[in-house]
Amino acid sequence: MTTAELHHITEQFNGPLYVYDATIIKGQYERLTNAFSGVNQLRLHYATKALNNISILKYIQSLGAGLDTVSIQEVKLGLKAGFEPSKIIFTPNGVSLTEIEEVAKLGVQINIDNLSILEQFGSKYPTVPVCIRINPHVMAGGNSNISVGHIDSKFGISIHQIPHLLRITENTQMRINGIHMHTGSDILDIDVFLNATEILFETAKNFKDLSFIDFGSGFKVPYKPGDIETNIEELGEKLTEKFNAFCVEYGKELTLAFEPGKFLVSQAGYFLTKVNVVKQTTSTVFAQVDSGFNHLIRPMLYGSHHEIENISNTTGRERFYSVVGYICETDTFGSNRKIAEISEGDYLAFHNAGAYCQTMASNYNSRFRPAELLWLNGEAHVIRQEETFDDILRNQIELDLSVLEGKAVNV
Repeated sequence: MTTAELHHITEQFNGPLYVYDATIIKGQYERLTNAFSGVNQLRLHYATKALNNISILKYIQSLGAGLDTVSIQEVKLGLKAGFEPSKIIFTPNGVSLTEIEEVAKLGVQINIDNLSILEQFGSKYPTVPVCIRINPHVMAGGNSNISVGHIDSKFGISIHQIPHLLRITENTQMRINGIHMHTGSDILDIDVFLNATEILFETAKNFKDLSFIDFGSGFKVPYKPGDIETNIEELGEKLTEKFNAFCVEYGKELTLAFEPGKFLVSQAGYFLTKVNVVKQTTSTVFAQVDSGFNHLIRPMLYGSHHEIENISNTTGRERFYSVVGYICETDTFGSNRKIAEISEGDYLAFHNAGAYCQTMASNYNSRFRPAELLWLNGEAHVIRQEETFDDILRNQIELDLSVLEGKAVNV
């Protein structure tokens, strides 16, 4: 999308707005499939948690993707969007056996990441195919909040517990059809990631009836000009060679699976906000927008960087601004950013707003969550309406305190 197209959208719709460019999503999907074109069987399971709007899911399903889910609600969203159960993998963490049982009844691929649940599920359902999530104790990139392969992670079964794992699978005679790992987001060093894949290959040799190996995802995308990113093409070349060699050694053609989320949708997303106030203090010029961390929490939660562009004044003289929100908390989007001169009423575009932005939004300060738009075939399509005050009150129960006065209230 061009800056002019983004600005035109702000004239058509009330902000703030999340806007997603379908062309970029498709381009990222094709980039991955091309990088691994040397693999006989490739499956890309889109990570629903990154961006779960049902129209986005339907679009990604039309590209040929499967779906990675972490809750029964995401599973049901995927089924509603048209994904076949066999193309959905369920990789929860810390959920009850009951939820896993409910998902298994839907025909979805189960992925279990702890020994207790593995033994319970295997004892009750030994014929149901199960994938096992391994923790390789490898950090392939990112900070401690987004790297999940380290030894203290709550995710996965430690490679040091393989003997225990094998005892469970042998005693229950359960069917293991997949092995999985996820080292975390923002993979920086391909060789480190490839070292983790070797651990997964060694683990896979313990199971004789596999149909796939899932290497997770966490591919890094650029957040600013000149930023580093995961070299997908190099990774594709090197991992394809290793994977194909393993299949020969294993004696069977397996499916290579990934679960990209941010890689597919991050760069496709823009968050558009209007500047309410330009505030000068003794040391800082604040641009205060009609949003806050209730709509875009990543900068405050993870220290994430989002490029900020003044789409109302693209050629103006650049000045330094701290862009902040209207929430009654510290909600800084960016400090001392060099941005084309900002006036009250201008619109700012936050880049890389496709992943983990709307899905992490809230009604904090009783603010409405914004509308979502999909830019497809040169036109903006509304795929979620802005919330209203009725949405804030929905599911709340207003007690008649005059009736309850003097009586015990049972909750």
